[in-house]
This record gives sequence, C-alpha cells and structure tokens, in this order.
Amino acid sequence: MKTLKKVSLAVAFAAALVPALSQTTAQANSTNTIVSTSNMTDTAYTRKSATGWTYNLSGTASDMKFGQKTHYLKNYPNTTWHATKKRYIVKKDGVKYLYYYVTNGRKTASGWIWHGYLQKKSYAHTSTATTGNGTYSAIYSEAKSLLGKPYVYGANGPSSFDCSGFTKYVYNKAIGQTLPRTAQSQYDTYTHVSAANAKAGDLIFFGTSKNNISHVGIYKGGNKMIDAQLRGVVNEATNVSWWHTVGYSRPASLN
Repeated sequence: MKTLKKVSLAVAFAAALVPALSQTTAQANSTNTIVSTSNMTDTAYTRKSATGWTYNLSGTASDMKFGQKTHYLKNYPNTTWHATKKRYIVKKDGVKYLYYYVTNGRKTASGWIWHGYLQKKSYAHTSTATTGNGTYSAIYSEAKSLLGKPYVYGANGPSSFDCSGFTKYVYNKAIGQTLPRTAQSQYDTYTHVSAANAKAGDLIFFGTSKNNISHVGIYKGGNKMIDAQLRGVVNEATNVSWWHTVGYSRPASLN
C-alpha cells in the first residue's frame, strides 16, 4: 500500500512538472544570440527582393543587437554584392537565421543582411570567338579624342564617363560594336587572353577576382592603357601598385 502511494505521488509530481517545463521552452528569448560567425569564399549575389536592408550588428555573442539600417536593396537594383562572412543568429523569437556580410564592388556599401533577400549571381561566360572587326587606330583615335573628359559614376558619354561607359562608347563610335554596359559583363562576355598574348585594343580588367571586376580600360600595349577613372579620361600605366590586374578580353579582331 505504501509503495502504491509513493508511485502515485511520483506520477502526480511528474504531471505537474511537465507543463512547467513546456512553458519554459516555449518562451521567447530575451536577447538575440550569435551561434557562429565564420569567413566564407567570396560569393557574388544580386538582390532577390527589393525590400531588404543591410544592418550594422553590435553587442556581444549572448546579446547581439541590430544597429542602424545602412543600405536599402530597393536602391541597388543591379548591384553585385560580395559575401565574405556568414553568421547564424538566434533571434528573440527563438528561430535561427543566416546572415551574410556583404560589400558592393566599389566598396562604398556594406553590412549584414538576411540571406533570403539575395540570390547567387549567374555569369554568362558565353563567347568563345570574337564578335567585332575594325582597326586599333580607330579605337585609339576615338579614345584619345576624349582625354580629359570628367569621370561621373554611371555616365555613358559623350561629356562624361565611368570606366565601362567609356569603353562601351569608344567601341561603338570607332567600329560600331556594342559592348555590355558593366565592367563585369564586359569581362564575362568575351574571349579571355593571357597577359603574354594581350594586344593593343584588348580590354584590361582590374579587381579582386574574376567574379569581382571593379574597373576596365583599353589596353595600349607595353603595360599602358587609356581609361576613365576618378581623374577623368587619362593615359596611364597598368603595372602599378594600386591596380590589381585580373585579366584581359578581346571583344574584336583589330588590324
């Protein structure tokens, strides 16, 4: 009889304890916590949704805080974002989220963003043959006529240029060939050539990697180019410390 009574008491105690434990685990967290942060291979993304923001994250691993919103994806419709870090966060709602630390190609915008707002960028390495014909003298004559024109980001000419706007304008005016608009797409679209085989009139590209092209110029040979940079359209050397050459492409067969 005593044994039966002890068992009954144990069952009653367990029945009372289970709801209490269930209620505890169902409660939301009082803070955002960092599960892990790690470096990742530089991966290029574009926006999947225009509603997302990048954030500054601060605080500690056990009490992480979402700081100021920094960049609204709606304002970056064509931007390539480079993710170099990833962070798993358990928010106050108890759900684990993956965030990427991203930077745009020009390194003027950065922050942490929920991965669901992004999609991996696809590259069209399509061409295995050149698609234009003409002469280098025509290319260089047109480019030279624009020396001193000011640099304006996003400008297509003829009064001002950015780097890819300049190359696009020159090729079109000189030999009637239409290049893609951005430096990255100009690199991706045409046949790549080695530095040893690069010729005057090829395009020369700079950046941190083949997936992060940040600048393009028209190669003149002998480690020189003509390009549109912050000082405007200039002739300059390519083998200097502030330029990191990624490669060359050949949009046209030039005589």
